[in-house]
Amino acid sequence: MATARFAFQTPPGHGKEFIFELTNDTLIAHARKVLSGQETIKTHVQGRIVKKKAPYNPDFSFYLDPATISFFDQASEFSDASAEYAEDHFDEIAGPFLPGGHWSPWASGLTREVKA
Repeated sequence: MATARFAFQTPPGHGKEFIFELTNDTLIAHARKVLSGQETIKTHVQGRIVKKKAPYNPDFSFYLDPATISFFDQASEFSDASAEYAEDHFDEIAGPFLPGGHWSPWASGLTREVKA
């Protein structure tokens, strides 16, 4: 199984990059197509938050569980937030804020593949 890391911003071009890891070959290929401009649908990132730091995502106190990550075009307003807003409301994640820890930032936009 391959592993690749990518970054996004919410919204693109603003704020800190949020780095996530993919372990699914199909999703890795999809992310690379989005970055190259070959893919224009399902370009936003979503997944379930793990409330721990990941060494590859040092600016945030949480990361996305690679097994739950997918790409989307539209999502529920209940799961939308910028990465910085989620960090600022860390203690509320999986409670009233981002129920179940599911995060679908509508304004997420891939910025790059993160090379090891």
